[in-house]
Amino acid sequence: MSNPDEPIHGVWQLLRAEFEGEQAPELVTTKTTLEITAGTYSVWFDGQVSDRGSFAKAESEVGGMIVLESTEGPNAGRTIRAIYQQKGDRLRVCYGLDGSVPTAFKAVSGAPHYLATYRRTPR
Repeated sequence: MSNPDEPIHGVWQLLRAEFEGEQAPELVTTKTTLEITAGTYSVWFDGQVSDRGSFAKAESEVGGMIVLESTEGPNAGRTIRAIYQQKGDRLRVCYGLDGSVPTAFKAVSGAPHYLATYRRTPR
């Protein structure tokens, strides 16, 4: 599924995640994957799609930005903006769950940011 012209495309296994300063349980991280293809994204939990929609890249003051328009799952109807960094087989994403663009890779208490680190997986 990976496109060499778009290194972010592919399947990514969640390694760790943080929301409002709290680490996600290992049960969540080991069962969650993110799939990004040309124009779409899907979040899988325990083999089932838990969130799906459209995907677009943009630029922000911090660098790379993605915009997710959820059409299926608990975020349906929401626009989620996120900043990202990709180095090799690692992808770090900070999602602004309130629609804002995060300005740093942080998920501190009181801020609606979800910070996730993924590793590319073969499919």
